[in-house]
Amino acid sequence: MSGGALWTAASAAAATGGRGRGDWSATGVAIDSRTLSPGDLFVALKGPRFDGHDFLADAAAKGAAAALVSRVPDDAPAALPLLLVSDAEAGLERLAAAARHRLCGRVIAVTGSAGKTGTKNALAHVLGAQGPTHASRASLNNQWGVPLSLARTPAEAAFAVYEIGMNHAGEIAPLSALVRPHVAIITTVEAAHLEFFPSVAAIAEAKAEIFSGLESHGTAVINRDNPYFALLAERARGHGASVVGFGFDAAADARVTKVALHPECSCVSAEVTGQAITYKVGRPGRHWVMNSLAVLATAKAVGADIGLAGLSLAGLEPEAGRGRRQSLDFGDGAIELVDDSYNANPASMRAAFEVFGAMAKPPRARRIAVLGDMLELGSAAPALHAALAEDIERSGIDLVFTAGPAMAALHEALSASRRGVHAAAAAELVTPLIDTLRPGDLVLVKGSHGSRMRDVLAGLIQRSAPPRAAHA
Repeated sequence: MSGGALWTAASAAAATGGRGRGDWSATGVAIDSRTLSPGDLFVALKGPRFDGHDFLADAAAKGAAAALVSRVPDDAPAALPLLLVSDAEAGLERLAAAARHRLCGRVIAVTGSAGKTGTKNALAHVLGAQGPTHASRASLNNQWGVPLSLARTPAEAAFAVYEIGMNHAGEIAPLSALVRPHVAIITTVEAAHLEFFPSVAAIAEAKAEIFSGLESHGTAVINRDNPYFALLAERARGHGASVVGFGFDAAADARVTKVALHPECSCVSAEVTGQAITYKVGRPGRHWVMNSLAVLATAKAVGADIGLAGLSLAGLEPEAGRGRRQSLDFGDGAIELVDDSYNANPASMRAAFEVFGAMAKPPRARRIAVLGDMLELGSAAPALHAALAEDIERSGIDLVFTAGPAMAALHEALSASRRGVHAAAAAELVTPLIDTLRPGDLVLVKGSHGSRMRDVLAGLIQRSAPPRAAHA
């Protein structure tokens, strides 16, 4: 995307109704002074545990072009231009709305209980090969992340892709109204965030809120294999959308006709709204085949070339915390580490086990899963954790280490031969895990972000041997 001015003092003031001091232009927008880049407009949001107004000096030192504030602190740097509004969060939303208003490209919104970040990134990858494309960074999908992603969107983007998340009913609708997508995707509906919902059907209703913001004659791309497809399709049509179902189901509009699942990739033949296509997905697993169908259906809906999109899918690579693999030296050999630690729910756990079980391993090596709690499952948590034992056995995982109070239910449900160490916290697993490792072992690390499975990764990396010199 262009590195030119994203916002000027005049355009930001017009968007927010704020009063400014100083003339400036910004090439980006930031809400965290720690990750601010030179030239960013710093938005001083006030949260439950911090106030961005306390970090104006830090923002200035990092090279902020200006700051959007709702008050002027006594110690505000004199050299930092300010844009004063009544409420900084509302100011960010107005910036977002103005960015969307000036955007002439095709806009896509993605939600779902699993796969939304991967699908969003895959769309950014394939559409980016066909025109200027903007997408949400990381998982910026909440009440701050979505407006921030919109406010960062260059006016010249041909395609823009936004991720929208939720853990309560009513959260998606206002974000969809802000994004105003031409295409809205629901990757799947599963038992996630059950702590805040009475049923999975209620989760489906909350996900369906994404259709409320669709532009006139928009398109809804929905998982045809999901039990809630009919409900979601009805809600989408109620907002005037055309529905495209994707999946393995024979009735799907974007459907698989033939597939070969390999340990490192998947080869797919499909028919996408009447167009036959054969392609390779550079990520393994049935769930990535499903993601690819959503990507191709969406690419076609926004006018992209799906033949080129299919070619681009071969170049997908895993990101940190989302299935990335690395080899670590331990003693006389090495282990293969699979980092899937960013997040987890029952659906993503099952998908990770399936891919892990298909990985090739040396003779006598083992598949070892190190698992942390799946959070926000409410009273269903013990049963949902225990139910993973069947999937673990089916995937051929040899040994399971668990951490957290909810994972205790899985520990007890496992057969004795598969039962590794259980600990209260993830960090406590590092030493017993390392003591157990043998050369050639495959190790999967996965859990909800709040379960801190990154502590296991850090411990393994820190205590592995330095990389060996390459042989001549």
